[in-house]
Amino acid sequence: MPQDTASVRSLFLPGPAGRLEALLNAGNPTATHAALVCHPHPLYGGTLHNKVVFHTMEALNSFGFPVLRFNFRGTGLSEGEYAAGVGEVEDVRTALDWLEREFSLPIIFAGFSFGAAVGLRAAYADERVRALIALGLPAAAGPAGSGEESVYDSDFPRTSTKPKLFVSGSRDQFAAPGKLEALVRTFADPKKLIRVESADHFFEGRLKEMRAAIRGLGQGRSAGWRFLTARRQIGRRLPFFDGMERNS
Repeated sequence: MPQDTASVRSLFLPGPAGRLEALLNAGNPTATHAALVCHPHPLYGGTLHNKVVFHTMEALNSFGFPVLRFNFRGTGLSEGEYAAGVGEVEDVRTALDWLEREFSLPIIFAGFSFGAAVGLRAAYADERVRALIALGLPAAAGPAGSGEESVYDSDFPRTSTKPKLFVSGSRDQFAAPGKLEALVRTFADPKKLIRVESADHFFEGRLKEMRAAIRGLGQGRSAGWRFLTARRQIGRRLPFFDGMERNS
């Protein structure tokens, strides 16, 4: 990894329910994109330090992109209280606003589990976000009476033509075989689904393979992702959809 991507900055974002604790892994001076990674369910131990979140950050940072992680409201040092996935959508928008002010670069969104479901709601129609990565996206609605019934409803991004990557374990207990595949088929192209063999929802023992799935987008001619290997000349931003192919 280039030396100038090694620094990590601790900061707080001014959120709608109070300050949000965040970490920024620096990118290259010639970075073409910035990235945001959202953590899993805060009521079940999810934080910005989650292993899946960390490995996702490393994969995106390896392309030279600055990567922001933050704690949802009421998590870690973030102020506020858990808001059943509704207020958390606003937290994601706060993070996107900060990235825009800080870098003025196109943004790649990535999220794990709850972070994917909540973050997609904020990112799919946001013009600043150019690509979506959902790791361990649950393929079922939240429990009845939990207040989270609509959190995992994935109908909304189906018409989005942004490049979409879905990565889940073949043994993901929240995305049964066939169910996630059926869901992804309803989404507009370009899209790609990768099932990591023998991995559960948390990619336990398979984090290396999960990270490789993200980094693999920069190899070959993956639909919609060729920007990852495009070389940027200082002072000139390359078009995001340079030579984009669509899935058949």
